[in-house]
Amino acid sequence: MSKKLTSRAEDYSKWYNELVVKADLAENSAVRGCMVIKPYGYAIWEKMQDELDKMFKETGHQNAYFPLFVPKSLFEAEEKNAEGFAKECAVVTHYRLQNDPDNKGKLRVDPKAKLEEELVVRPTSEAIIWNTYRGWIQSYRDLPLLINQWANVVRWEMRTRLFLRTAEFLWQEGHTAHETKKEALAEAELMNDVYAKFAENFMAIPVIQGIKTESERFAGAEETYCIEALMQDGKALQAGTSHFLGQNFAKAFDVKFANKEGKQDYVWATSWGVSTRLMGALIMTHSDDNGLVLPPSLAPNQVVIVPIYKSEEDLEAITNVANTILSELRGKNITVKYDNRTTHRPGAKFAQHELQGVPLRIAIGARDLANGTVEIARRDTLTKEVVAMEGLSDKIEALLKTIQKDLFNKALDFRNNHITEVDNFDEFIEVLESKTGFVSAHWDGTAETEDKIKELTKATIRCIPLEGIEEMGDCVYTGNPSKRRVLFAKAY
Repeated sequence: MSKKLTSRAEDYSKWYNELVVKADLAENSAVRGCMVIKPYGYAIWEKMQDELDKMFKETGHQNAYFPLFVPKSLFEAEEKNAEGFAKECAVVTHYRLQNDPDNKGKLRVDPKAKLEEELVVRPTSEAIIWNTYRGWIQSYRDLPLLINQWANVVRWEMRTRLFLRTAEFLWQEGHTAHETKKEALAEAELMNDVYAKFAENFMAIPVIQGIKTESERFAGAEETYCIEALMQDGKALQAGTSHFLGQNFAKAFDVKFANKEGKQDYVWATSWGVSTRLMGALIMTHSDDNGLVLPPSLAPNQVVIVPIYKSEEDLEAITNVANTILSELRGKNITVKYDNRTTHRPGAKFAQHELQGVPLRIAIGARDLANGTVEIARRDTLTKEVVAMEGLSDKIEALLKTIQKDLFNKALDFRNNHITEVDNFDEFIEVLESKTGFVSAHWDGTAETEDKIKELTKATIRCIPLEGIEEMGDCVYTGNPSKRRVLFAKAY
């Protein structure tokens, strides 16, 4: 298969789909709407998972695991949550197959094996977790309860795209219980901030923290905090959400505790999560027409060494030097691979590692050995330089930090140049159709106006920025009074 990608300018969607497959990140499976995450793609997800898990544990959270199946009666207990996810649910109704006597080798559902109660395959775990918490929480001494789980969920999406929207996906979901409203709100804000720091420090993606409008909130939440990122095609992507659930789930599942005065009260709750959708964000923020571009913090291999040789003697001599470099780099906790495959020529190796976004490539040939040099190629800038072997590990360490910083700054410049303030609806439409990106505009605060703008432009309110300031103005659509600007965009 040709490694050449469709250009982003020609067809951004096709470029994305080709890149995911050709870079060996993921592919469609035999199950409609589901994906197979391949080893290289999963290695990136594992690095994300490792870093996030450290951040969760540093903020006092513990990991647990809860069942994949949720009894329908439990799922229905919190009305808004059930209604919000109902159309995306997969439901188990039977527990056994049997041979079909009319079709040898075929199986059919055993009609006698119907479940007494149907089971929902979890689209989210609030129901099963809060039913469990009822037995875990009796007193204020049991609070706060700070639990996270790494799991898969199923949401029966009709239109799917690898990583961005699939019927089954991987994620983490935090579910916490608190003694007071103040504590729960602080938790929701804290975890949204954790997501923002992860996106910026590890993914090199600048994000805007904000809150969702009522119509965009998580089903069953009283407030939803979010981080919003901007992709290269000018569309926004919701990269993470953190929800203040109030006492809604505690009341639905009768989760009470004895407070310090000895009185019974309902606990206050949060939930928060990010998913393999972050893989899509990573791809679309940094990558180019040559393939994947990975920030060093999340690259499975931060450095690859490719030997260039004509004889076995050359290879042996290069390998001895490469092993020394490997040892020095690994001593600095830099992940490095020595690509000494004899089945591929150097040019094919270069093309593969470029396609897969390895941040730095080191080429070593016989002439380099004689000169005491190596050639270093940066994936982000596609530039090359010949440097001395002496002090190479320090040079590589510094370059990786530079690449991480440069990728963030490049994405930040793009994002900042694509936030446009508008004051009338004609400008609003013009920006969406030509410049794209975030449109900063006044909104009168009504769901009717929000829905009408979405209907006319396909743009939604991505968030009400947390760092925004009060600024009186006129709604961009109705002209009614508005206290502040919000961010609109077309989104994934």
